[in-house]
Amino acid sequence: MSENNTNGHFPAFSISPVPQPGPDTAPPELFRGIYGMPMFLTVPTDDLEASKEFWTDGLGFFDIYSMPGQIVHLRRWAFQDVLLVPGERPAEAPAVSVSFSCVLNQIDGIVAACEKALPGSTSGPHTMPWNTVDVQVTTPENTRVTMTAARPYDPESAEAQFMRESGIEGPEA
Repeated sequence: MSENNTNGHFPAFSISPVPQPGPDTAPPELFRGIYGMPMFLTVPTDDLEASKEFWTDGLGFFDIYSMPGQIVHLRRWAFQDVLLVPGERPAEAPAVSVSFSCVLNQIDGIVAACEKALPGSTSGPHTMPWNTVDVQVTTPENTRVTMTAARPYDPESAEAQFMRESGIEGPEA
């Protein structure tokens, strides 16, 4: 731990599938490995096949495992797992949402694919003060999903200033 790091935090980017941000950054490959899932989202749906189609065609997931009529296990990158299970669709989207990382050059494609599959399902993209570009998607099951892509760090930007004022030093520190 460095002398300047008294909070116990340390760089651990090597365990993350998220690449360094940039306008031409390629996303990692879809992750087909089997592992103990440290986190996953369970989404009830009244139509497993329609939900699977939206999540795969719109959000870029793939079906890693299905048990017909029981469960569809979807994944994008490592540690981005979703389980679709039979259940009732809530009348309204809940206040809680889930976020999945993507890269900048995927944002427009995600918006287009989701809008093609379910018109009116997206909001954004929005440039956020914490240096990401986010698009909000409401899935057919009324799940609130944010697809978020980091922007390249510019130490002179308003976002960098916001982060410094929040106690987060950028790479130039």
